[in-house]
Amino acid sequence: QVQLVESGGGLVQAGGSLTLSCVASTRPFGSFAMGWFRQAPGKEREFVAAITWNLGALRYTQSVKGRFTITRDVAKKTAYLTMNNLEPEDSAVYYCAAATTTLGLEEGATYDYWGQGTQVTVSS
Repeated sequence: QVQLVESGGGLVQAGGSLTLSCVASTRPFGSFAMGWFRQAPGKEREFVAAITWNLGALRYTQSVKGRFTITRDVAKKTAYLTMNNLEPEDSAVYYCAAATTTLGLEEGATYDYWGQGTQVTVSS
């Protein structure tokens, strides 16, 4: 069982930046990946970004490419999502998730563990 704890959400003006953190309760090993998803009111949950733990391979949804960066600190068992040039459309609850595979990382069903979510609100 892996527990994930997110932090770093908040209120920011358009054009601003936030960094979300996700700490895993156990040290990842093997084919492990962490991802970020988001869900805005009235919308379906959508994939944002993912990173494989061993090689650091990256995935991004098109709308955040060039603005968001996903990284991981292996020693700290932590994944980060740095969000720059935020837009009101980025407002959502952001969820961290962990998968015991490196395939299909853009699909929510791939992930085995989820955090509780952190709210990001971008004002115009």
